[in-house]
Amino acid sequence: MTSTSRTRLAPDARRAQLLDLGVRLLATRSLDELSIDVLAEEAGISRGLLYHYFGNKHAFHEAVVRRAADDLIAQTAPPVEGEPLERLLASVTAYVDYVTENYEGYVSLVKAASAGNETLREIYEEARSALVDRVFREDAQGTLLTDTPATRLVVRGWSALTEELVLTWQADPAGVSRDQLLGLLAGSLPALVGSLPPD
Repeated sequence: MTSTSRTRLAPDARRAQLLDLGVRLLATRSLDELSIDVLAEEAGISRGLLYHYFGNKHAFHEAVVRRAADDLIAQTAPPVEGEPLERLLASVTAYVDYVTENYEGYVSLVKAASAGNETLREIYEEARSALVDRVFREDAQGTLLTDTPATRLVVRGWSALTEELVLTWQADPAGVSRDQLLGLLAGSLPALVGSLPPD
């Protein structure tokens, strides 16, 4: 007779494992559907262990959303080489792919942030700011835009426009191809900034 033993993980490693599972589950279900029961069943552990690591359902949701936001920022990082517009297109492409692969969870995050959950709104805003800030990042190839208050305002608006276009397109492409969407997103930022009056 053979017996199998479960690997005992350090608390930080177990918590990280549960967060990874939570993020994977969030890709295909809304935040409201991501319950302690669902995660416990998927992880093959007791509800009590999840409460031990996260305290309550809200703390669990917040931890999963923060991990998902960190994943979004990491996965959409532009390459360090290439012309600024090429790097922007690569980052926008990664963003579209991320939203496509994590649609249900992403939509529920946007809704939760706009519905008044302060912690989720804060996580959402931190992620949005990180995505906006990277447009102004300096590297060997230079930056696409000059960092001014007016340009930052435009980039912030473009970021909101990008999110709305991608979510709308994902829900109903309406004859617009992925390549057309990507071209629109990457081309609209320079066009918007180019419309700014000179200082």
